[in-house]
Amino acid sequence: MASVAKPRSTVSPEPGAARSVGPPFSVADLRAHCQTCSVRELCLPVGLSPEAMQLVDGLIAHRARLKKHQTLYRPGEPFHALYAVRVGSVKAMLLSEDGREQVVGFHMPGEILGLDGVGTNRHEAAAIALEDSEVCVLPFANVRALARRLPALQQNLHQIMSKEIVRDQGMMLLIGSMNSEERLAMFLLNLAERHRRRGFSSAEFVLRMTREEIGSFLGLKVETVSRLFSRFQEAALIQVQGRSVKLLDLIALKALVGKRA
Repeated sequence: MASVAKPRSTVSPEPGAARSVGPPFSVADLRAHCQTCSVRELCLPVGLSPEAMQLVDGLIAHRARLKKHQTLYRPGEPFHALYAVRVGSVKAMLLSEDGREQVVGFHMPGEILGLDGVGTNRHEAAAIALEDSEVCVLPFANVRALARRLPALQQNLHQIMSKEIVRDQGMMLLIGSMNSEERLAMFLLNLAERHRRRGFSSAEFVLRMTREEIGSFLGLKVETVSRLFSRFQEAALIQVQGRSVKLLDLIALKALVGKRA
């Protein structure tokens, strides 16, 4: 896997505000507006009134644009902001004491990054763009202050944090109790559902992550992941062409993980 090496530049806001982004990052000239964002119903302002949504708009320090493979933040960096993925996708990675890297999540538009830093005021993970991406920068001090004024926003924030906990528990279950076929089937079904919620096809999509990154996330060797994709294709469960995947038999995939169709 690519090393979480120090990038040429990172997006790391100063206390209470966002640091300007130097090359190779760029800052969008136009502010993001939650009311016109296509993923607002999946993001922090979900369910808020138009008036409250305007206040959330005011939280956005800027939109940061990242090129593929560029780092948004690294382990140990001071935590000052949350990041809402607006366009593209980002992976989250942990680095163990012995130098091993572990992918712990893949984030799509409408999802929030940076919650790993809330407890310690330093990021525990690295966030790296899987493709050219754009995130809305939300200084956490401002988010917290507005949440005290808007109970609905505070509830949304708590729900997002709760989902992070549930996701971590799901990851432990995935690796600890499922065999390799079940892990990959669950991974594909999860991606399908997340694409559906964003108005995209749940049956056919492009994998933005590599086989190696999938293996790291699922606790499998890259050779195992490649064999499983081939096995699923031979069994007519999926159709694979490069990184494009088409789910051909949802019933069988759900059966692999013990779900009812």
